[in-house]
Amino acid sequence: MATNPIINPAVPNLPLGPEEYERRFQDQFANVLRLYFNQLQNALTQLFSSTGGSALRFPYGAFSSYTSQSTTANTATLLTLSTTDFSNAVTLATGSKITVDKAGIYNLQFSVQIQNLDNAPQDMYIWLRQNGTDIVGSTGVIGLPARKNPGDPSHDIKGWNYFLSMNAGDYVQIYWSPTIATFTVPTYAASGTPTKPSTASVVATLSFVSALPP
Repeated sequence: MATNPIINPAVPNLPLGPEEYERRFQDQFANVLRLYFNQLQNALTQLFSSTGGSALRFPYGAFSSYTSQSTTANTATLLTLSTTDFSNAVTLATGSKITVDKAGIYNLQFSVQIQNLDNAPQDMYIWLRQNGTDIVGSTGVIGLPARKNPGDPSHDIKGWNYFLSMNAGDYVQIYWSPTIATFTVPTYAASGTPTKPSTASVVATLSFVSALPP
C-alpha cells in the first residue's frame, strides 16, 4: 500500500511590518504563520502515525523454527519457519515467505543449525529467492567434516546477512540443498550439566534499513 511522503515544511517568509500598527499586516502575518504551523502539524501527524513515516516505526520481523528439517540429496528445499517472535509490518506466510508491507531496503539475517550424520565430509548450499526468483550471488556453500562416531554427528551453526530492495508485498524465502540426505537441519531439546535452553533449527530476521531511493 502506497503512503504519502512526509513533506518538510518550508521556513515561512514573514512580511516586514509597518512602523505603525495596521490590521491588514497583522492578518497577513498571522495567516503566514497559520499556514506554516498547519504544514508542521501535517508532517508530525504523518511521522507519528502507524501508516505514515517509517522513521519512527521501523518494520521488522523475527521468525524461528523448532522442527528438525531434512531433504533428499541435491534437491532445492525451502527452509521453513513456524514461529513469529516479533512482527511489525513484516509477516510470515505459508511457513516460508517473509513478506513486507512497506517498500524499502531491508536487511535479512539468518542462522541455521546443521549436522552431518555421514561418515564422510559433506556440503550444504543455502540461497535466497525473492518473489520466486533466485537472487544472483546469494548462494553460500557450507562444509562439515564426517561424523565423530555413529552416535555423534558433526555440528555447526551458520548464518549471514543480506540486503534486499523490496516493494510493498514482496517476499523472500531461504532455500537449501545438501549433498547427502544425512546432512540435516536439526533442533535440539533443552539439556542439563550445565542447563542449556533448546536450540532452534532456523532463526531469521528481516529489518527495515531505509526507504527506497526516489
